[in-house]
Amino acid sequence: MADPVAAMCEQLIKAVNVMMDAESNQRYRLEALKFCEEFKEKCPFCVPCGLQLSDKSQAAVVRHFGLQILEHVIKFQWNSMPQQDKVHLKNCTMELLKNGTYPILEEESHIKDALSRIVVEMIKREWPQHWPDMLKEMETLTSFGVVGFEHCHTELVMLILLRLAEDVITFQTLPMQRRRDIQQTLTQNMDGIFTFLLTILQQHVDEYRRLAKAHCRVGIATLNTLAGYIDWVALIHITNENCHLLEILCLLLSEPELQLEAAECLLIAISRKGKLEDRKPLMLLFDDVAMHYILSAAQPEGTGHGETRYTFLKRLCQVLCALGSQLCALGSIAEVEVPGNLNKYMEAFLAFTTHPSQFLRSSTLTTWGNVFRHEVLSKDPVIVQMAIKYLKATTTNLVKTGFPSKNDSPACEYARVDFDSDEDFNAFFNSFRAQQGEVIRPACKIAPLEAFQVAGEWLQYQINTPLDTGNSKSGEGFCSVLSPSVVQWDAMTFFTESVMGQLFKILDKEKLPVDQGMELLQAVVNYETRDPLILSCVLSNLSTLFPFILHQPQFLPKVFYKLFPSITFEIAPRTRAVKNVRRHACSSITKMCRDYPDFMMPCFDMLYMQVKKLFANELLLTQMEKSALMEALVLLSNQFKDYSKQKAFLEEHMASVTARWLSGEMRSVLWDPASFLAFVGTDQVINEPGSEDQMGINRSRISFCVYTILGVVKRARWPTDLEEAKAGGFVVGYTSAGLPIYRNPCTEPLLALLPNLLALIRTHNSLYLPENQARLSETFKRAYDVMDVEKNLILAIPQPVLDVYDSPVYKSSLERMQGFFCTLYDNCYHVLGNAGPALQQDFYTIEGLAEKLLGSALIHLEHVPDHRLRPLLHILCKMPSSGQWCSELYHLLCPLLGLLFSHLLQVNFMLSMENNVASLSQRTAMMYLFRDKVKHGPYKQYLRNALFISALLQRLNLRWQIINQRTSDMYMTLLAISFNSLSWRDTTNCQRAATLVCWALLRQVPEMALHHRKLFALVLSALQMHGQHDGCNAALTQLALLIYDALRPRYVELRAIMNQIPNIHPEHLEQFDQKTVDPMLQKVGEKKRKDQFKKLIAGTVGKPLGQQFKKEVHIRNLPSLFKKAKPSKDIVSDSTKAGLVELFSPEHDDH
Repeated sequence: MADPVAAMCEQLIKAVNVMMDAESNQRYRLEALKFCEEFKEKCPFCVPCGLQLSDKSQAAVVRHFGLQILEHVIKFQWNSMPQQDKVHLKNCTMELLKNGTYPILEEESHIKDALSRIVVEMIKREWPQHWPDMLKEMETLTSFGVVGFEHCHTELVMLILLRLAEDVITFQTLPMQRRRDIQQTLTQNMDGIFTFLLTILQQHVDEYRRLAKAHCRVGIATLNTLAGYIDWVALIHITNENCHLLEILCLLLSEPELQLEAAECLLIAISRKGKLEDRKPLMLLFDDVAMHYILSAAQPEGTGHGETRYTFLKRLCQVLCALGSQLCALGSIAEVEVPGNLNKYMEAFLAFTTHPSQFLRSSTLTTWGNVFRHEVLSKDPVIVQMAIKYLKATTTNLVKTGFPSKNDSPACEYARVDFDSDEDFNAFFNSFRAQQGEVIRPACKIAPLEAFQVAGEWLQYQINTPLDTGNSKSGEGFCSVLSPSVVQWDAMTFFTESVMGQLFKILDKEKLPVDQGMELLQAVVNYETRDPLILSCVLSNLSTLFPFILHQPQFLPKVFYKLFPSITFEIAPRTRAVKNVRRHACSSITKMCRDYPDFMMPCFDMLYMQVKKLFANELLLTQMEKSALMEALVLLSNQFKDYSKQKAFLEEHMASVTARWLSGEMRSVLWDPASFLAFVGTDQVINEPGSEDQMGINRSRISFCVYTILGVVKRARWPTDLEEAKAGGFVVGYTSAGLPIYRNPCTEPLLALLPNLLALIRTHNSLYLPENQARLSETFKRAYDVMDVEKNLILAIPQPVLDVYDSPVYKSSLERMQGFFCTLYDNCYHVLGNAGPALQQDFYTIEGLAEKLLGSALIHLEHVPDHRLRPLLHILCKMPSSGQWCSELYHLLCPLLGLLFSHLLQVNFMLSMENNVASLSQRTAMMYLFRDKVKHGPYKQYLRNALFISALLQRLNLRWQIINQRTSDMYMTLLAISFNSLSWRDTTNCQRAATLVCWALLRQVPEMALHHRKLFALVLSALQMHGQHDGCNAALTQLALLIYDALRPRYVELRAIMNQIPNIHPEHLEQFDQKTVDPMLQKVGEKKRKDQFKKLIAGTVGKPLGQQFKKEVHIRNLPSLFKKAKPSKDIVSDSTKAGLVELFSPEHDDH
């Protein structure tokens, strides 16, 4: 047999060389690969050839292939091999471990890895039952061989033990019984394993300190192996001998070659969960010696900071964070005292918080927050002082510096390691800043006055510091978004908002630093700047400090004099920064009127006059700015608490809008799509990008009318106090349940405007008809498309970082038109959504309301784009927020929801068909992703609201036996959409639908399970698509079981569906089915029954694409070593040991 083996080995060597040669032809490489794979599957000489090719006299690639052959034999042929062949292969493998490798520094790492895999595969199949001395053989191997080779043997043993732990514990690649046998045997021998590992580590670390590189390699391997065990062994093994293991790991932090692996082990050990009592010994790490080694390792080295050193610092920072977590967990136990050197630990932690790396700074935030919120630690004097230091450090950390593309900060070098681009860094920093805000708040609770002092000093410093525009390209010396002054002002503003927000919550009025706060407010009001980015920050600080005015009302006019010029702030060209300043000023006034209406009420007349002056010039303000100011006035009018007075004000306030909205010209425009398109200018051709848009004024007038209607319906309300409402004439009666019926002073003005609003909605839906799309000029052909901003939000594409505020608000006529249609459409539906809560019975009792909404909001849905359905679904579920008008709600909702859900079901079917043929399309991946997200958006909105709709119908007492055919069809549509959505290519959606929606709908109408076969099949189909995901698998299995339990007793067809599941066991199904159908049979526990059902339907679970063509590995179970003996049920057989017998024995007579 030697000749054929040698000949085959020669061919295999040639094939391997062809495959690995970069110069080989692709055809020859594929042929060589095919030959090698066929050899492994069919050739009877696999073992002798593998052993011969694995000889260390061969080239490394050949040896590796030989070891792969042996691994393949063990994985796929072990079960059919004769016992003597198994023994032979095992002995040969052990011989390879002893004599088949080069010294540790010469041997290739992939050879050692392949050798360890072979041994582990045998261990998984034979240990401990058939290979009881495996651990002893491994230990013996570490001391075998001539000088220089024993290190390689030891490293191989470490690799074997590590891979064994990973396969059994981490990846769990074995059958349950084999995994249990091996894990329990490892646990029984863990004392010996840990003693062995620590001995090896100590021995080789001592040798390594004598500059022996080979020992360093063994030390690294041993630490990696320890890391694989520390995560799951009993804590006693980690804390044994007064935490000797942790002591060794702390010592190794000072060894440059071993410190990273030691930090990994230490991190895993300190991060262990479990009983608090068992974790007490971990507090030894706060002792002076351990803390000294940890802090010494964090000290900067003279060689600079390479990537390896930086990685180690990350791990060390995680170690300190884990220590903090243990401190917070154990700090609540009375027996555990606060460490005496807590200050040393916190100083070290603060050092990481002030490190130049933004990533290291962010890593500390969770621990800071936990410490500041801790009931015991937060009161410790050390933590109080640290809170102040942290707040001061935050003033640096909040400044956005360290972009990878720049070199203006020490953080830039670290950022180039952590982030691929400026966009990545920007997204990270936004999250980082938000996290800092969450930590600043509890820190302020600990030291509120000190936090106020830090904020005040920083604000005063920025006010007194001249502006630094840096390398800004903006004209007239203005700052850009990354100018030094802007990033400083922006950071200071965020800090001040975080501090002041807490200050007014936690301090009593008597303790508030009113004088200092008013001094800061005076400084902000007196600060003058024409830079829009800085001015926006100034306005933010003005709003933040505004509550101080409550104590000195005479200062209020000065605030208004600061705000009103900002409303009309203008520099050419109008950039996004200018737009933000104007909006910011308007929003500040609205916020003041919303939060402090009683305080602002004396200034109502002055505010009203200022707004009138601003509105006198139609082109002075944008429609959104006008709307914000009008909302402020409406909010203040709520404080009239007099129905007649407020109604008169609203009528006067809306007089100009009402006149324009109800004019004959506007009526002709709103009711006719062709006139509407001509009125807004979509039929015009604009050849030059900079030319003036003649119809822009018409669009702004329509927008202003809708903005005004929306502002009034959102803000106009009756008094919250019932007595005040009755005195003011807002209460018109009471319901049968005794609840008051209110009237809104804006009802009459709004109801007069509603017909034209509905006409506008109908016209807007009609714009998507082909004949109306044909009326669009070439310039505006894409006017109905999704805006680029919306598209980027849907696709989660980050906005550009640089100079975003220096760009024009809209770049083209097309973008302005797209913005107009998008905003107008959303606002119209928001008006409808707010009309129900605002007008209540006056809205729901409008004659023919359902027909009017069907003829406007729900007309031509087959032509309306999918991305426009989301606001429609939202408002339909927002309208019935009051449960007092059940009958009106029923007559309103049923036709609306019935038509809408029928449309969704139809589009859902088309979407499923498109998904099936999507692979045949030539669309780009980005466009396909976008369309997929846009199309699924409305259905996700539906799923979020489906439970609400179902609960609403149930609240209206619409039991299934009494509802009519129209509601029946709607319920069936609800069920169809919900169950079809289970098979979308969206695991989150699937899990939500299966958990929250499907069964909640079906159980309300069990008599409607006429389509039970289809519904049950849809759930099984979803398992085929999503069953490989644990979350979806659990949700879908539970849903299938609920349906089967509820419907199987009445519908035997479900049994036929179960019989079609691949690889199902008929006898197991019969047993399960009988227990389901016959209630008299003994029921098993819920968990056991669920496990039985899960095994029955396991054949429906689909595999991930990467696993579908993978050859399965079968590992046979061996006789279990740990079977528990079943207790005897014969209570008489061993009666001499029975407790009662002993109790009544003669020996007890004297007692």
